[in-house]
Amino acid sequence: MAIVAAADGSALGNPGPAGWAWYVDDAHWSAGGWPHGTNNQGELMAVIDLLESTAHLGEELHIFCDSQYVINAVTKWMPGWKRKGWRKADGSPVLNRELLERLDRGLAGRRYRFEWVKGHAGHELNEAADERARAVALAYQKGDPIPIGPGWPDQAAATERAETPVPTPAPSAPVSPAPAAEEDTALAFDLFDALPPEESDEELVARLERELLEPAVRSDASRLAELLHPSFAEIGRSGRLWGRDALVSELADEEPLVADLEVLGVDRVGPEALLLTARTTDARGGTLRSSLWVRSSGRWRLRFHQGTPEA
Repeated sequence: MAIVAAADGSALGNPGPAGWAWYVDDAHWSAGGWPHGTNNQGELMAVIDLLESTAHLGEELHIFCDSQYVINAVTKWMPGWKRKGWRKADGSPVLNRELLERLDRGLAGRRYRFEWVKGHAGHELNEAADERARAVALAYQKGDPIPIGPGWPDQAAATERAETPVPTPAPSAPVSPAPAAEEDTALAFDLFDALPPEESDEELVARLERELLEPAVRSDASRLAELLHPSFAEIGRSGRLWGRDALVSELADEEPLVADLEVLGVDRVGPEALLLTARTTDARGGTLRSSLWVRSSGRWRLRFHQGTPEA
């Protein structure tokens, strides 16, 4: 039986505070966004997260989408872009390439079809996704907590897909108006692209932990969010408990600290879980770090972190 979902994006000002969301029902939906992004980026990310959140399931996806840009990218434009090295017919680079490549990977081996729906026209699922995407954009605008949703409840415990994907079946062509213009701004590169094949899980997690401390990553909300699990929690040096989106918003507005990291150990505590311990030194002094990294849908993300000031 197919999973029926709607995916939508929202950007206030376009570009501006941006959100994305997918919605199946009140128990299965997810949302996120960035302090600064575009509507097309939100539209793409909504579909990407839906694909990644359901990667452990075998059902077909029936995706309602009001974005001609996303539907045309999947059904018309991407094969040609890929043949031309991700360049358009006029030779200019394809915008949002990193998100589009991630979308292409997410579609591999999946059974899916897109159906275009008119936005703001009373379609129940589309309205639910739109409402949640806009709520995230408004939360970033106002500095409120980000309503990220429950996601897919059994995702973290699911078995990973086989590494070799089966060929993607051709999706049915949606009934939609004429192709939309290719317009948007580029998003930061995916930190998980092109990983060295010889890199062990322990080495990869240590590298990602270091990236979390880089000023360029900590000040870029979209890049930082990629490294954090949707259910991420942190107990900081002050003892305050943080969630993912609250931490992303806070760090985006702060002056990043330059810190040195010494990895003390990386221990496997489960088939898809690694515990990293480390010591950092910055202008505030030394901090002992404990980070739990989990692998979900083929990528490592930080699930829990605690920092304790050294005496």
